[in-house]
Amino acid sequence: MQGFRMTQDILMTKRTLLIFAILACTLPLLAQPMAPPPDVQGDWLGSLTLGNGLSLRLLFHIQNTPGGLTGTMDSVDQGARGIPISSVAAQGGDVTINVTAIGGVFVGKFSADGSSIAGTWTQNAGRLPLTLSRVKDVAAITARRPQMPTKPYPYLAEDVTFENKAAAIKLAGTITHPNGKGPFTAIVLISGSGPQNRDEEIMEHKPFLVLADYLTRHGFEVLRVDKRGIGQSGGQFKGSTSADFAADAEAAVAFLKSRPEVARIGLIGHSEGGGIAPMVAARNKDVAFIVMLAGYGVSGADLLPEQVRQIALSSGAPEAGAEQAAAAQRDVLAIITGEKDLDTIRRKLTDKLKGTVPEAQLEATVNTMTSPWYRYFLAYNPATDLARLHIPVLALNGQLDRQVAPAQNLPAIRKALTDGDNKHFEIVEFPGLNHLFQTAKTGAVSEYATIEETIAPQVLDKIATWINAN
Repeated sequence: MQGFRMTQDILMTKRTLLIFAILACTLPLLAQPMAPPPDVQGDWLGSLTLGNGLSLRLLFHIQNTPGGLTGTMDSVDQGARGIPISSVAAQGGDVTINVTAIGGVFVGKFSADGSSIAGTWTQNAGRLPLTLSRVKDVAAITARRPQMPTKPYPYLAEDVTFENKAAAIKLAGTITHPNGKGPFTAIVLISGSGPQNRDEEIMEHKPFLVLADYLTRHGFEVLRVDKRGIGQSGGQFKGSTSADFAADAEAAVAFLKSRPEVARIGLIGHSEGGGIAPMVAARNKDVAFIVMLAGYGVSGADLLPEQVRQIALSSGAPEAGAEQAAAAQRDVLAIITGEKDLDTIRRKLTDKLKGTVPEAQLEATVNTMTSPWYRYFLAYNPATDLARLHIPVLALNGQLDRQVAPAQNLPAIRKALTDGDNKHFEIVEFPGLNHLFQTAKTGAVSEYATIEETIAPQVLDKIATWINAN
């Protein structure tokens, strides 16, 4: 901290000298009226265009304090709020906002009337254009989410922590349980890919909060957990794989087993969590059942090309164009799965992707595709663990799921369970629902934020009814 303060002192000294120099040059002009620079204080909203019809809104809250300009940033559609802004510099018409916590920086220039700032957002070597506009009513940005539960709840909600002893980390979450002593059926919720918090928050939806609320109102105890390195959970998210998240889910099972009100324990996993659930259940006799919500039944290397094809189709691409995109994805993934040396993979990926990925985003794309999580995801096939299960399994998918296509994954799940001689499974494809189990038109990722429904009621009812019957 001392070195930081010294740097600040040096900067302040330089700033003071600069002010004196400017005054010396401009004293003869002081009689002329000068327009004040635009005020950067306030709330500023902009949208990043990510491709495939997906956009991401960033909201900056900037304040002028005795210590200078400061503030926070919200990634509105990801549900990440209050991310600290490390520094704000506004000189003349130029603005620089540093968000060190996520490796982001915005550099822009005020419009003539001071109502907008046009510039570039840079993060993890990727660069995207971003224009910020002043926001007068921040509350109006919040989308309507009618299924969001509100307090007071008709059940008990308790924030808890527990250990994954093997990884030497503490995990944090919320457990909700009906009033009374039980015994209760308890459920661990396992979220999808990415840095998910305990509510699996995405685009102002909180699917796991809605699901936990519904199940607890129907007599089940539910534990939902921040992923390691996210929210209040310890550990490191970066570098972790599905196997690490499976170990965290096992720690959650052990925690529930220690509670006297718990009679039996089940798992509900969504997306990647739907692939992790059979992994955990196959090696843990304390798991009585699993529910796979848009869970996959094939390897990631098979899943991702079909995902690319489906997303292209939902974005309006012709069949030939969508298939071409899927073929290109298969060629790229073949490099990762066909080579063992990481440096060789990186070199070949860089050569392959040049010209198809913007130069500013190339390094970040290669880093992602060679990360431990990505490589593990490509190799792991949940069919192996599904074939080992003899407990009840419920696999649900939406007909319009573009991320985990039902036509590819539900037959694979059925085959694995049948091959393993499992007599207690049910597979359901819901018409008109997307990857989040919302009632959708096309299933495109870009629809998620625009749909007010978080989870279709028929899905919630099916889950609760099935668990009660099994």
